[in-house]
Amino acid sequence: MFAVLTGCLLMATRWPASASVAPENDEKVYGIAFYNLENLFDTINQSGKFDLEFTPGGARGWDTEKYQAKLEKLATAIHAMSDERTPAGPAIIGIAEVENESVVRDLVNTAPLSERGLKYVHHDSPDNRGIDVALLYDPAQFEVTGVLNAPLTTIDFATRDQMAVTGVLGGDTLTVIVNHWPSRLGGEEQSRPNRVKAAELSKQIAQTLWQARPGQHVIIMGDLNDDPSSYSVAVTLAADANQNKVKNHSFYNPWWEIWDENTRGTLSYRGKWNLFDQILVSGTLLDNKKGAPTGNLIYESARINDFDFLKNPPDSRYAGTPLRTHASGKWLNGYSDHFPTEIFLIVK
Repeated sequence: MFAVLTGCLLMATRWPASASVAPENDEKVYGIAFYNLENLFDTINQSGKFDLEFTPGGARGWDTEKYQAKLEKLATAIHAMSDERTPAGPAIIGIAEVENESVVRDLVNTAPLSERGLKYVHHDSPDNRGIDVALLYDPAQFEVTGVLNAPLTTIDFATRDQMAVTGVLGGDTLTVIVNHWPSRLGGEEQSRPNRVKAAELSKQIAQTLWQARPGQHVIIMGDLNDDPSSYSVAVTLAADANQNKVKNHSFYNPWWEIWDENTRGTLSYRGKWNLFDQILVSGTLLDNKKGAPTGNLIYESARINDFDFLKNPPDSRYAGTPLRTHASGKWLNGYSDHFPTEIFLIVK
């Protein structure tokens, strides 16, 4: 598997002529985000996929009006991921739970997001539910130079492929591995080995990249269906909470400091918060003196984009939790059952 990944990455990736080119603005800030869109399905039944419920005659009565409302809600949420330092919004946005390329194209063309001129990378995964991951990007900030889609073949059912997108950001070469790891169906403990296998694949992709290019920046992002303290993240990936312990070819996990199962996370289940939507950064992006300088970009901070408009209202039984599209068979006309997350990289 390692040899296959190596060959695919080298064929798929066009490396820039220079490893590091000084950017024009030495105070530039780049946002990199992830958002699980909660079942962004069109209204058309696709043969061989379990999507009948997302059709006009299906259980959810999923029609054009609801689909368009969903697009507008998500476009509004993604458009809001900007501030005075990143007025153009995130340079890169990984997304999960999209049915096909058509819904991704519809999303980037929906106002107000359509103002941003975003491009995208999409790939059809073998997942039984028919959902994929994809990556949106701002071509004015990020230049895509290569894509690898790696299937998770070490488990006994079809799931989402892992998408590794390489490009140039702030003059540096960066690969973002977009994930949606297997769910906790059947229980956390029983399903844990599937997510450990997914973590092993992400780690293998990163190691393959570093073998070809030691100074490569790598970001692992996605709905991991596990928390920062879970075995797959804390042990298999060894994503550390302490920047000072992270070497170039390992990962820092900023979400340890943010997650609290009682008060803060990206999704809520039975009164407890989980933080499944994580973005892990390689040590090459840390200013911790653990390795030789690797480029212009340095990790600065992380945040949950839990905007008030994405939450259930204060008078709701579920106040403060994500205002989702459906719950208990009822259409709520919400956004997603997950909050988006984002990290910020600065040019040193």
